[in-house]
Parts: sequence; structure tokens; C-alpha cells
Amino acid sequence: MRKARLLTTAALAVASAALLAPPAAAAARDAGGGLEVHPSTVMPGSTVTVDTTACGSDGTATGDASAVGAGTFTLAPDTQKENATGTFEVPPSAQPGTYEIAAQCSGSGADGKQVAGDLVVTITSTAAARDEQQVAPKGHVKTGVGGALGPDPVQTAAGVAALAVAAAGGTWLLHRRARGDRI
Repeated sequence: MRKARLLTTAALAVASAALLAPPAAAAARDAGGGLEVHPSTVMPGSTVTVDTTACGSDGTATGDASAVGAGTFTLAPDTQKENATGTFEVPPSAQPGTYEIAAQCSGSGADGKQVAGDLVVTITSTAAARDEQQVAPKGHVKTGVGGALGPDPVQTAAGVAALAVAAAGGTWLLHRRARGDRI
């Protein structure tokens, strides 16, 4: 019984390690610098910038954004000479989801090296959603029904005075009726 429990525990440990560890191909692909995607969350139609240090100084790369429908693009050395940088536009028809953007280095000793990064496409930006929640209605609603409170303080005061006179008159009449006085 003890031996069976020990074997079961060992099998579970091996299985969980296999599930939690990144695949060997992905680990080899991303070794030595990944692909940074800026911004990492975008709306369809946005421009995305990617860069990597994996291609070495003066290295170039061919980027692949076909997963999101943008096709290929070129990464070239930027002014820092240690990054290869490129841009692409997310198509307006892109669907919400997470997409892998990849690049393959060429030249400068890193020929054939592949790097990848994730891009999240969303329908609404977080800034737009936050702004929608903070907007409060302002001003008067012109429905044609009217109301006690309006833009004119004189009319408002006259309405309040009329209501006060009506309330006082109604109270006086009810009081007389309760006493038995006839009108």
C-alpha cells in the first residue's frame, strides 16, 4: 500500500512538472531575449511597435503578425544599435483575443533565431470604458411636461408660494370641518 502511494505521488509530481514547464521549443526560441510588444493591448486599427535584443547589434529580423491578420514586417536596428525595432498595423477586422507575434533574426551571428511575444486585441480600450462610467448628465431635459424647478428662479418662487397657499387653505378647511363649523 505504501509503495503504491509513493509511486502515485511520484507520477503526479512528474505530470505536474511537465504541465507547468514551458515547451522545449518555446524555451529555446525565446532564449536570449524575447519580443517586446508595445502597447501589449490594442484596439483594431492601432499601430503596434515591437523590438528585441535577441538579434544582436546591427541585427535585423522579419516579423510575423499574420496570426492577427497583419502579415509580415521588418525589424531594423534602432538608434541604440542593440535593439531591432519594427511596426505593424492591426487590421480593423481583427477579432478580440490574444495573438502570438513572432520574429526571426537574420545577420549578425543570430541568423535563424526566433523570438515571440503576445498581443491582446480588445474591442474597447480601458480608457474609453473608464470615461464612459464617469460621464454624468448635465443640464435640463426639455420634455414639454414642465416641472417645479426650472431655470428661472422667479417662476420657481411663484410655484412654491402657490403650493404653500394651497396647503394652508386645505389645512384650514379640514380644521373647520373637524370642529363642525359649516362653510
